[in-house]
This record gives sequence, C-alpha cells and structure tokens, in this order.
Amino acid sequence: MRMKVRSRTRFAPLAANPKATSVALVVSGGDMYVCYVDEAGCTGALPSASSSVQPVFIIAGIFLPADQISSVTRAFIALKQRFFPNRLPQTSRHLDWIKLEIKGADIRRMARSTVRNDRRFAYGVIQETLSILTDHQAKIVGRVFVKPIGGDFDGTSVYSRSVQRICADFSHFLEGVNDFGIIIADSRNKAKNANISHSVFTQMYRVQGNPYSKLVEAPTFGHSDNHAGLQLTDMVCSALLFPIVAELCCLIHMQDTTHCHAQHATLRTRYGEKLRRLQYQYERHQGLGGGISLSDPLNGFRAVRLFE
Repeated sequence: MRMKVRSRTRFAPLAANPKATSVALVVSGGDMYVCYVDEAGCTGALPSASSSVQPVFIIAGIFLPADQISSVTRAFIALKQRFFPNRLPQTSRHLDWIKLEIKGADIRRMARSTVRNDRRFAYGVIQETLSILTDHQAKIVGRVFVKPIGGDFDGTSVYSRSVQRICADFSHFLEGVNDFGIIIADSRNKAKNANISHSVFTQMYRVQGNPYSKLVEAPTFGHSDNHAGLQLTDMVCSALLFPIVAELCCLIHMQDTTHCHAQHATLRTRYGEKLRRLQYQYERHQGLGGGISLSDPLNGFRAVRLFE
C-alpha cells in the first residue's frame, strides 16, 4: 500500500526580486518523487569513421516514487546476489551489496559475446532490471545523440540542455501527480556538477518565473555506489540504450566498430517494447514531450525506431 502524506508545509523558492518574501505553502496529498540521472558515452566529438571515440551520447532520467525506493533497493540487491553470488566475500554484510556496482558497459559486452551462456546471462540481468522498474512504477525520459562523423559536437552544451529538458519533463510529470520531487544525478566532478546545477538554478530563480515549479531544489549529485536508482539508470543507459543506438544508427557508417556490434540488434528485438512502455510522454504544443528522444544526423531516424 502506498502511504499518503496528508499535508506538508513547504516554502516557495525566493523570487528574483530580493525584496520579495518567501511564502509558506501547504500541499495536500500525493507522494514525493525522485528522478535519477545518468549518462552513457562521452561528450567528445567523433573525428572520423575510423575513430574509437564513442559515437553516441545518452543521458536519461528515471522517475521513482519515494516510497518505492526502499523496495527498489532491496530488489536490486537481490538481483546482484542472484547473478553475482561470488563477487563479495561470504562474510560481507547484506547491505554491502549496494556498493557492488554492476556496470552496464560490462553487461553490454556480455550481450555481444560469442559465448551463448554469456549472452543469456546478460539478457537475464537486463530482463530483471526492467522488471524491477516496471514493478515499482518507474518512468523513463532521456535524450539520445548520434554524433556527426567529422562534425561539431558540443558535449558541454548538450549535457546542460539535456539536464534542463529532463527537469522540464520531470516537473510536468509532477504537475500531473500534484506533488514535488528532487533530482539526483550521477556525480562527475565538482566543477561539472556545479555548472550543471547552476544552469538549472538560474532558470528556477529567473524574473520570468520558475519553469520547474515542482522541483524543491536544483539537481544534486550522488555517488552511484550508494544509490540503487543511479545504478539502475546506468543499466538502462549503458546496457540497453547505448548498444541499441550504436547498432541501429552507427554500425553501417563506422570503420571502427569498437562500440557497434550487429549482435546488439537482439537487444532491440527483446526489450524495445518494454522500454517504450516505460517512457513518460505527454502532449505539448510542439508535439510529444518527454519520452526518449533521438537526434540522428547520420540517418535521420526518429526515436520510434529504437523500439521496433
């Protein structure tokens, strides 16, 4: 049973006018939500088709009800113990398993292995990951960028704009459920973290009004080995979206196939529909908002191709 909070007192963000006073708000009903943000791929440009630079960049957010996070964490620990029983000493405490990170990039490599059992193992981990998200009412939004070969790619700008878009999508979702939320992104380094958070902060306190009125704070950052939500987001980005996009959009264009493999088409076949159903999408005046968007200058593919 989901526990409801009957009433809460919150303070509205300070207005851009320094003389303005804060106003206490009483919010009735609803649940708190957390959006976990992580990325896959690098922010560097792709100089040539023979380059080993990662040809795609992905950033995604997973929305979870706060009262589901404990259950999500325990379910993900159980997944680790089931699939990786020997990765920690027998003397380890149960909760130590949260610090054992299962990297999505490792599962991605297993999914293209020539050894059938490796592939089946990877599929099992991915299937269980998606089941955890589905069973706990998770929703996914994200932005996928295929890099132009030999063209410009401003990774810093792309990252900032993508986080702002995720904030907007999350805030829209929170409007729909009439509640508030916070964003926890995977930490990179202090300078990068501060710049990203400040880019959202300046919009929250702008004179024209706060476009993210349902966010209680600018994005904060956590270490992934402490948050099951961040680890699950890494799995979605690195073990699913990255290989699906690289195979679909980049394989035929790349001479260096370090990051692209034909075997990864199986991931789209197996899990594309499950990913599609996990998206949070909504109508806006320019068309659909939210969901997983695709920017593909190489082929002009639309995001729907990722789920077919």
